[in-house]
Amino acid sequence: MSYQEKKSIVSLISSILIFAAYSLYRYPQYPEGGVDSKVIFHYWGSFVLVLTLVSIAAHIVISIIFNIFFRMTTGEKEPSFADELDKRIDLLAFRNSFAVFVLGFLLAMGSLVMDRPSQVMFIILIVSGFLSDVTGSLSRLYHYKRGV
Repeated sequence: MSYQEKKSIVSLISSILIFAAYSLYRYPQYPEGGVDSKVIFHYWGSFVLVLTLVSIAAHIVISIIFNIFFRMTTGEKEPSFADELDKRIDLLAFRNSFAVFVLGFLLAMGSLVMDRPSQVMFIILIVSGFLSDVTGSLSRLYHYKRGV
């Protein structure tokens, strides 16, 4: 298995674990206020903001740990360049990830048009962000295994 495949698997697993752990941590803190109260908007805004920051920091730390572990176990360095195949696979993964997020964004806006509570919009946006991250990792893994 190549370095890129291993990195995609680690990214996929870490994305799932980070999202699940953070969601389980924040779920009990859900406010008991009214449907569209200021407290609810504060909760969802802080949920998205902190999840983004935690996710970025955790991915950086996990990437560093993965590179150290990879070097210790294989004795190889991380590839210092990306060839045309790597760039193409990254573009395909980004396209798929972006499409999933845009679809989620449109569904979130559609939930507002259909007079659903604002919590539904936030949940759809958060889940679509998570699914777009997973889709990018899965696309990258698929294309490294099967080719372009």
